[in-house]
Amino acid sequence: MAEVKKEQQQGTKVGVVESDKRSKTRKVVLAYMAKHPKYGKYIRQRTVLHVHDENNISHTGDIVEIAECRPISKTKQWKLVRIVEQRSLTRVEPISQDVV
Repeated sequence: MAEVKKEQQQGTKVGVVESDKRSKTRKVVLAYMAKHPKYGKYIRQRTVLHVHDENNISHTGDIVEIAECRPISKTKQWKLVRIVEQRSLTRVEPISQDVV
């Protein structure tokens, strides 16, 4: 039997980095639409999670995949799995020493 490789691992979520102000911590927003129980209109809602980014590789605007882990601090119990798409405008490239 051939295994089907999933794009998203089980138990992970995909969101957008909202803040990268703190060292090794990112705020990731998971946006979704929910139907109002009485009126039936769809409402935009969001969940904000604090994510552990050990190497500070993600930046504001990036789309990232996160997974639940053991509690790292009072509010942080998610870790960064990978960057799905780099969309940040504040990314800084290192200057090469070969420039004369």
